[in-house]
Amino acid sequence: VQLQASGGGLVQAGDSLRLSCAASGRTFSGYVMGWFRQAPGKEREFVALITWNGFTTSYADSVKGRFTISRDNAKNTVYLQMNSLKPDDTAVYYCARARRGVATTREADFGSWGQGTLVTVSS
Repeated sequence: VQLQASGGGLVQAGDSLRLSCAASGRTFSGYVMGWFRQAPGKEREFVALITWNGFTTSYADSVKGRFTISRDNAKNTVYLQMNSLKPDDTAVYYCARARRGVATTREADFGSWGQGTLVTVSS
């Protein structure tokens, strides 16, 4: 599968952005999808994940209540709605597909990655 993330940009603190990740091919609907991010000078970290049917989601504590992950299996797309953005949210955001049968927040359990989209939040 190929993943293409988009929607990043430069915003002010308190603003909102919606990231999209389009997957090519048919191998999308049966997999857990996730978003990760990597801030300058820091390691990549988990942000959110969603199960194949969208019934279960999980979030990092730092984004809980502000970010919402969703998916549209008919469009092979997963989204990350980011509200009340903070300067600490500045990072390159990556979408990823988990390995089949896996539903964890561990980066190592995600086998396919998109190229990343940059989100910059100014204060």
